[in-house]
Amino acid sequence: MARGVNKVILVGNLGNDPEVKYTQGGMAITTLSLATTSVRKDRDGNQQEKTEWHRVKLFGKLGEIAGEYLKKGRQVYIEGRLEYGSYDKDGVKHYTTDIVADEMQMIGGGDGQRGGGEGGGGYQSRGGGEGGGGFQSRGGGGGYGGDRPQRPATAQRREPLAAPAKQPASFDDVPFDDDIPF
Repeated sequence: MARGVNKVILVGNLGNDPEVKYTQGGMAITTLSLATTSVRKDRDGNQQEKTEWHRVKLFGKLGEIAGEYLKKGRQVYIEGRLEYGSYDKDGVKHYTTDIVADEMQMIGGGDGQRGGGEGGGGYQSRGGGEGGGGFQSRGGGGGYGGDRPQRPATAQRREPLAAPAKQPASFDDVPFDDDIPF
């Protein structure tokens, strides 16, 4: 019997600074509030924006990295899975929906500390879930895929997940023949 798929991909901006807590065992649990905005046209042709807020949880090393580098307003790419839960408070049952992140990619300059054109690094879980351990950097050129080489990382604890794929030549690198007849 085939397994199901539970996959979430979000690109949005942080609504506040990450909240980092630690378990008794010392594992980081970081909570992000992530806003995604979609735009559509109504019947009259007016643009309507709708913002959705997502609660994202990052565990272990991934949570530590998010707590250290992310700030309110920063744009971030998140891959993970949906997780539902519930709890009782004052006799009333409350339901929760969380995104448990397996991968995080910092996009753009965000708060200006890193510089707008530098982009950000991406981080991915190797362990799978809360107890998983082991996170590695993905090269991050500021895009969603994270395959472009980036400037050398200042933190030595990051290791490349895989060798970056060879990029095609940019438009400026292509030699042009000025004798083309059209």
